[in-house]
Amino acid sequence: MPPSALRPDPAELRVGAFFDMDKTILSENSGTLYMKYRYQRGELGRADLVQGLVAYLQYKAGWLDLRSWTRSMVSQFRGESEAALAAEARLWFREMVEPTIYPEAERLVREHLAAGHVVAIVSGATRFVVEPLAERLGIPHFLYTQLEVVDGRFTGRVIEPICFEEGKIYWLQQFIDEHRVDLARSYFYTDSVTDLPLLDLVGHPVVTNPDPFLYRIAVRRRWPVRLFEPPPRRPAEARVEHGESEDRLRVGGGGRRRAARVPGPP
Repeated sequence: MPPSALRPDPAELRVGAFFDMDKTILSENSGTLYMKYRYQRGELGRADLVQGLVAYLQYKAGWLDLRSWTRSMVSQFRGESEAALAAEARLWFREMVEPTIYPEAERLVREHLAAGHVVAIVSGATRFVVEPLAERLGIPHFLYTQLEVVDGRFTGRVIEPICFEEGKIYWLQQFIDEHRVDLARSYFYTDSVTDLPLLDLVGHPVVTNPDPFLYRIAVRRRWPVRLFEPPPRRPAEARVEHGESEDRLRVGGGGRRRAARVPGPP
């Protein structure tokens, strides 16, 4: 049998639609939202918020060693219960993450699902935010940074490679092989220049709410650029903007109880 006979028929391959998460589906950064959540509960101090903001700015500027940063953050989970964190993360998701979903991103997801495409979120964050988001949008597949768990507790280690840059390509390659996806007919949506290798992989790269570096590349390559309208404001956000004391918005009160923990990269 000639080798060509062993190759899959392109007509049998499926179209994929892959979405980054932060600033693509969500209008906010999930790591920043988690720090705000813990601050409002009195579990973080202002110094923790500043540290997280600095890390985020370094990430956006391309100066942060995200792999080392992620490993450092993950080590703080050592010995903690996976089930307890999952339960806490779902409360946080409903309160702070779900309201930041771009309506236009949700419509795009629905359109791809209706067309029978293989839809997946591909994010450097962890399952504790990616999974509830996928469930909320009806997305059946999601790739994320995996934390090692033994007997229901975190070991403090990450399963390599981290789902970032070449790590995203590694996990996506496993996925497309399993699900018989034709990259030449597939879509990838992202805001970040760090996802440039994935944009180069697909036949339909779509740049959404891009950072300045990616915007320049998209214009030069004549890729479509989509700028989503922000989701409707929540009443609590309006109150803060108009001067209501942040102390009245805190949940749980109390002093600082834990070190900063972020469920995914910034």
